[in-house]
Amino acid sequence: MSKDIKFNFLNADEKERYQKHLSLQEIGYEGQIRLKNSSVLCVGAGGLGSSVLLYMAAAGIGEIGIVDNDQVEKSNLQRQIIHETNTVGNLKIDSARERIKKFNPNTELLTFAERINPNNALEIIREFDIICDCSDNFGTRYLINDACLLLNKPLVFGSVQGFEGQVSVFNLHKKSPNLRDLLPESPSKNAIPSCADFGVVGVSTGLIGILQVNEIIKIILKKGEILDGKILIFNLLNMNMKKLHLKSDQVNRQIKNLSQFIDFYSENECSDKDNEINRINANDFNSLYKAKPSKILLIDVREYEEFSTSAIEGSISIPLSHFNQDSDLEFIQKESLIKEIFTICKSGKRSEKASKILSKFKIHSRSIEGGIEKVKKLLRN
Repeated sequence: MSKDIKFNFLNADEKERYQKHLSLQEIGYEGQIRLKNSSVLCVGAGGLGSSVLLYMAAAGIGEIGIVDNDQVEKSNLQRQIIHETNTVGNLKIDSARERIKKFNPNTELLTFAERINPNNALEIIREFDIICDCSDNFGTRYLINDACLLLNKPLVFGSVQGFEGQVSVFNLHKKSPNLRDLLPESPSKNAIPSCADFGVVGVSTGLIGILQVNEIIKIILKKGEILDGKILIFNLLNMNMKKLHLKSDQVNRQIKNLSQFIDFYSENECSDKDNEINRINANDFNSLYKAKPSKILLIDVREYEEFSTSAIEGSISIPLSHFNQDSDLEFIQKESLIKEIFTICKSGKRSEKASKILSKFKIHSRSIEGGIEKVKKLLRN
């Protein structure tokens, strides 16, 4: 429930709109007021997020937050039903906001046109009662999970791949399991399908998203059997369903701060566009840099604190979390006309993400493989 009770009545439109809820013994007028006074953050406005957002708005959740910095692509429309053909190219949060306001004008919307990251996660998540993970990559999922642990926020988890989907509720209570109880360590990179290989049937995102909303409603109403300590697994190809029990290990709750796993959180996201990431190994970069340093713009995409501790001479600091700021993009665009652009970080993961973002804005760059320490060692020789 929200920290402050803003509403204790339903207006005439809401009474008519939620009539079928009001007639349910498990919800009724009091339950609908609880829904109206609740706030839920949806991280991602894609496949899962589409059905989550529409059904939360339909249910009468009073305040809905949406975090997403991607644009609508035509290939999204096979499953991301909150968006329409005429919104292709628009920011997903703008497309979603427009659709929801037409769908239910009683819902208050807060949108964040940014990728959730270690710098903004706690600030954004702190303001909401319940967090719904509709992201599409392991780095972001662990970041959301760890932020919820630090802030004691319940997390409604959903994931899909192909015809399969999973849904669970993490961190509902202090002794509840979290994502690290399900996956103590991240899957190895080779175990995760590439973006090009990854596929999903549209209805699976719809089903899992709806089940996520069902858990959100039960948490708010404090009714029914919540998937706390359980994970529900669906296979829509053979219509099998199973529920597994998940035990909590208190060791997996010991998250001190979000800087513990900062490189892992920056794992590349999956996108429908197969954006080619140009890479260069540290040895080749070393040769280019020594030959013509004035013709190179080296962008260090680590956080400011990391840059101030250790940086390559002549490099500039633009953290990955700032890469969608117009002023930085305009600067890089101008520099790219006269210089070669290279991105670098600790291990190469964040720099790949940075180069991928730049490619969306038609800015050619190359991500340096091996990370900053390897390059610094070569430059010293």
